Amino acid sequence: MDLSTAKWRKSSWSSGDGGQCVEVAGNLPGVIAVRDSKNPGGPALVVSPAEWRAFVQAVRPGAPPR
Repeated sequence: MDLSTAKWRKSSWSSGDGGQCVEVAGNLPGVIAVRDSKNPGGPALVVSPAEWRAFVQAVRPGAPPR
């Protein structure tokens, strides 16, 4: 998939010290892309918006265990 037009934003949960840095691009038609900001040229995970919503709900603080 061509991610050259992706507009990446860093997660607000990413640490500011260069550690756990996750970036998400939600501007692509029909998909959400996720990557490690320390390796922008590396692989990206591409999921459907429904899969992304399910993931975010599952990891949200206070979410019940699955």
